[in-house]
Amino acid sequence: MTPQPTTGPYRTGHDAEPATTVETVFRIEFPRVVAAVTRIVRDVGIAEELAQDALVAALEQWPRDGVPDRPGAWLTAAARNRAIDLVRRRERYARKLEEVGRDLTATGAHHVDAPADPDDIDDDLLRLVFTACHPVLSAEARIALTLRLLGGLTTAEIARAVLAPEATVAQRIVRAKRTLAAKGVAFEVPYGPDREARLGSVLEVIYLVFNEGYAATAGDDWLRPALCEDALRLARVLAQLMPEESEAHGLHALLELQASRTAARTGPSGEPVLLKDQDRRRWNRMLITRGFDALGRAGAAAPGAPGPYVLQAAIAACHARAHTYEETDWARIATLYGLLAVRSPSPVVELNRAVAVSMAEGPGPALDIVDGLAAEPALRGYHLLPSVRGDLLARLGRTGEARAEFERAAGLARNGRERDLLLARVRMLRPAAPGARSASSAPPPPA
Repeated sequence: MTPQPTTGPYRTGHDAEPATTVETVFRIEFPRVVAAVTRIVRDVGIAEELAQDALVAALEQWPRDGVPDRPGAWLTAAARNRAIDLVRRRERYARKLEEVGRDLTATGAHHVDAPADPDDIDDDLLRLVFTACHPVLSAEARIALTLRLLGGLTTAEIARAVLAPEATVAQRIVRAKRTLAAKGVAFEVPYGPDREARLGSVLEVIYLVFNEGYAATAGDDWLRPALCEDALRLARVLAQLMPEESEAHGLHALLELQASRTAARTGPSGEPVLLKDQDRRRWNRMLITRGFDALGRAGAAAPGAPGPYVLQAAIAACHARAHTYEETDWARIATLYGLLAVRSPSPVVELNRAVAVSMAEGPGPALDIVDGLAAEPALRGYHLLPSVRGDLLARLGRTGEARAEFERAAGLARNGRERDLLLARVRMLRPAAPGARSASSAPPPPA
């Protein structure tokens, strides 16, 4: 996704506060700036600091001089200039120039060197994610660092995404940066066995970045389209890079199918529109076709037992095939979630399975599954647990308990749009006939 003019998605009109505009642009462009600077300084920690320096410069200059036509390019150029100055101060410029080649002499903010090998993926964002997923880091550190650098997520948002305390996540990020610097990890897309060894972590962080864009953890916006677009683009690149890897195609298929619903997921004022109420005529049929094609390639690459991303893509395909909500094959979705729970067990998968079971078999059996998750440490503070439980209780006619669960869910939700949705459920909740299906069920993403 290239930087847009000031009349585009940055909403930088005359009525916008300059500081808010700068911060919005910076959040969107942050991963590209860090990736471009890392190519020069070869240290993701220093690159992030230089990107922050560029933000400070923008906060000083843009309110005075106006927002540039290409704000992302401005930020990248400012950070790159600081990187070059830093290199010149630390080492003799001629020696460093020889080491980093054309990167230091490039004048364009989005300059990319020609790949030296046809198998090379000359994409700084992809280099950044593979670097942050190096095996010298623990799996938890890889995820936290990549969400920070690639997704531009705050520590609080990352903690929410991975269901971990904020202090723990902050420590992981700091230690990961130090480890990469100490080990001299190259800023590159690896080849052969090294690439395959990092693939699992790369797939996971791309998936998490997409989910943060698809249903934002915090803030006032339900969607963050730039994150979805970056994640989808990287998934497409990976699928091309590794044509024999079923899970790469599975992730690609999943993100295409999920992204196909974007236009229908918000109302005129940006409010969430849940799956049951979406106008399926607004679903993007081109993305759905791409998703089906990618799912077919995943099956051809590994005709045996499907992996977690292929299973999730198959679930998304069930929704895409249904012309109406009532035509959804919930029994198949529940079965697929059961297989996913075996291949990739987690409390969140079980919560998703409970939603599918509630639609296929009724709220009673699903409530048993949800109640079994109440003591899960990873779901402590996870607002979708009481949200799903509240919906099930409402369908069973246990109105008072349901209202209390929705109030608890609203208190835990950090996204303003989602909180409003849950509070609306509290206000509108009325006693319902046992077994009646609610029109406002809010299953966890990525259902």
